[in-house]
Amino acid sequence: MSETNTSLLTATMLLLVVLLSQAEEPVCRQRGDPESPQLFKDGDIILGGTFSFHSRWKDRQETYMHKPLPLECTRDFQFAQSMLFAIEEINNSTDLLPGVSLGYKIYDTCGSIARSVRVALALTNGNEIVSAPSEEPCTKPAQVQAIMGETSSSPTTAIATVIGPFHIPMISHFATCACLSDKSKYPSFLRTIPSDYYQSRALAQLVKHFGWTWVGAIRANNDYGNNGMATFIEIAQQLDICLEYSVSFFRTDPSDKIQKMIEIIKASTSRVIVAFLSHMDMDVLIHELSHHNLTGYQWVGSESWIFDSQTAATDKYHILDGAIGLSIPKAHVSGLKAFMMNVKPLNLSNNKMFTEFWETLFSCKFNQSKSSAEIQRDCTGQEDLTGVQNSFTDMSLMPIFNNVYKGVYAVDLQLDPITVSSMAIKILTLTLSNIEKDIVHIQNIHFKTKDGEEVYFNENGDPAAKYEIINWQPREKGIVDFVSVGLYDASLSADKQLVKATYIFLTLFLLMQVPVSVCSEKCPPGTRKVLQKGKPVCCYDCIRCAEGEISNITDSVTCTRCPPEFWSNNRRDACIKKEAVFLSFEEIMGALLTIASLFGTCMTALVAYIFFRNRKTPIVRANNSELSFLLLFSLTLCFLCSLTFIGRPSEWSCMLRHTAFGITFVLCISCVLGKTMVVLMAFRATLPGSNVMKWFGPAQQRLSVLGVTLIQIIICILWLIISPPFPSMNFKEFKDKIILECALGSAVGFWAVLGYIGLLAVLCFICAFLARKLPDNFNEAKFITFSMLIFCAVWITFIPAYVSSPGKFSVAVEIFAILASSFGLLICIFIPKCYIILLRPEKNTKKNMMGKGAIK
Repeated sequence: MSETNTSLLTATMLLLVVLLSQAEEPVCRQRGDPESPQLFKDGDIILGGTFSFHSRWKDRQETYMHKPLPLECTRDFQFAQSMLFAIEEINNSTDLLPGVSLGYKIYDTCGSIARSVRVALALTNGNEIVSAPSEEPCTKPAQVQAIMGETSSSPTTAIATVIGPFHIPMISHFATCACLSDKSKYPSFLRTIPSDYYQSRALAQLVKHFGWTWVGAIRANNDYGNNGMATFIEIAQQLDICLEYSVSFFRTDPSDKIQKMIEIIKASTSRVIVAFLSHMDMDVLIHELSHHNLTGYQWVGSESWIFDSQTAATDKYHILDGAIGLSIPKAHVSGLKAFMMNVKPLNLSNNKMFTEFWETLFSCKFNQSKSSAEIQRDCTGQEDLTGVQNSFTDMSLMPIFNNVYKGVYAVDLQLDPITVSSMAIKILTLTLSNIEKDIVHIQNIHFKTKDGEEVYFNENGDPAAKYEIINWQPREKGIVDFVSVGLYDASLSADKQLVKATYIFLTLFLLMQVPVSVCSEKCPPGTRKVLQKGKPVCCYDCIRCAEGEISNITDSVTCTRCPPEFWSNNRRDACIKKEAVFLSFEEIMGALLTIASLFGTCMTALVAYIFFRNRKTPIVRANNSELSFLLLFSLTLCFLCSLTFIGRPSEWSCMLRHTAFGITFVLCISCVLGKTMVVLMAFRATLPGSNVMKWFGPAQQRLSVLGVTLIQIIICILWLIISPPFPSMNFKEFKDKIILECALGSAVGFWAVLGYIGLLAVLCFICAFLARKLPDNFNEAKFITFSMLIFCAVWITFIPAYVSSPGKFSVAVEIFAILASSFGLLICIFIPKCYIILLRPEKNTKKNMMGKGAIK
């Protein structure tokens, strides 16, 4: 037979056994042993209470051979005392429920989910065995009007699930799980403590406020810890906070699991730990951490343990020094402390819980080694608890006591006067519709306590979320002060929820060093974040921005490219205006070229002056003195036009520099060409039968110069009309500089101007070369040949130098070519004549000019 068939057969047999047993016993009977309340008082209206009087249960190995034994616990019932105080206060009041007494049934769940469910059923059904004929319904009203409790979220969830279908109101004072706000699952649940939905968000904002982006997390392995941490992680991701690890912990975990968790903490690099734990879990965790000396961490705690004096007392190795977290705001309930200190066992001798509790207090005060019998013998029942220092006499949890107190009053104030009157004369019949109405009344209630605190619930049955920010400040002798350093109010706008006290900064920075907990240090301005492969978004490398890009904020994910006119500074955190580069008069190169230009101009003017003073001498009159003066004038313009290339380019300077250069150089070369043709034609005219000079007289020379220059003028005019040169900014040559230059506009126009100049220069060179050996003592054609040779060499080398030179250097090359060619013409053509005029005047005769031989 297969395993599936076997399982089905077993299940069928068990079902038959259950049905037969029910058929034999036609009574309404609670299965198992009855649950008796630890504290009980009869009254017209009964309130139920479920509290964890004890912090833990003792582990034992079950054999499943016998019925499990009851849980064994250690004691603590301050919350129950708060409930009793509120009930006594209401019963003694003449304004609240006059003529009606409140009773209670209070059970100890010991933090056990299974026991919590049993207690909830006991409060709902009662423990009596009632015989009932099979034809009548086995139903009856609920035993209690409402249930106060539970302390922890997981037991509360279990109870709320069980009693939800019966719509019995349940008000918790310390169950904070956000899951309990779901009215579709827990319709009858309310609470007087804020939901963890707000606490988790507040913790995430607190962590972000201190710049802790790389944290570890420890959560309780129950509804409280798992749901609270889930919300924290969700909000943390939105705030760019990364979790290096997130581990679960429960106080009953085996040692190997705890050891594994400790190894994770040791291996981590984060220095901040967010602990979403109950105070019971935290006490066990501190004990384990102390064995491994895990100190030096910044702890961020939830409200369950951050304000717990027992947890602080347990921390003997200062593991939690400087811890910061959220706590329920401080509260005061008048008369509650005196009520708790006035507990007397003799008045409650029939109550085993009070008697055992008194024995514990008495042993704490006098002699912890005494046996129970010795304590009962020595105890008078009138002992004063004022001097006892233990968890019961500690009032640090007064805000939670106040929550219990408010819950009782919320139930009391929702009771309808007609219903109360009916209960007073013992004829009340509770129905489901009545209880549902009570739940609505409680949820809509709004009142103030006697100490002035407002109490109300929202649509989810939750109160307003307000927290104090608590900081642990160690003092002498191991004492820890819980100092309130700020406030979180969820009712305010998002930017005002976290209200800080300035004291927090003095505390954290003067008394201790605030830890830095980041996976990667912040990327300073000038860098950008690059995520490390395979790691969370908080782990990254800081890469410096490339040239021309900046980032001016911390932790920038991108670098922004500067506008074209700007460039990044050395730190890459700001764009600075690029240096405008052009050939200026102030810089050395510009100054030298200016000096050379002015020197050439002065030198030309001096030559012109010498020629004018000696204009009637044969050497000046030879070869058309008019062309000589016109050539000197054009050379002056050539030297001066080079100055238009220096300085900041403008629209007019760009158009002037190239056109002036082109026209003046054509004028200059046309004069040289005219002089060359005069020399050539003059010697050709000496041949027999030659009549060529009549076609190349002074008038024809002037017209030839004018015609040749006019052609260049037309080319320049067309260039300026079609696409003239214009000032532009060159961003390509240098990354960090702007080259201010004159764009050619039309490259065809520019090269046409240069080409025409080159054509005339070549023609002039050929003519001069042909006339170089003509007979004459002073053959000017030889000097013209040398000048044209220099001119052509300069402009041939200019072309590659101009094209390859960047920025202002191309302008300098052009100026140099202009000056070099101008000086070549001036020196080669006019300096030899000046030499004769000034130093060899005896040679300056017509006879010598016409004679043979060289100049000596």
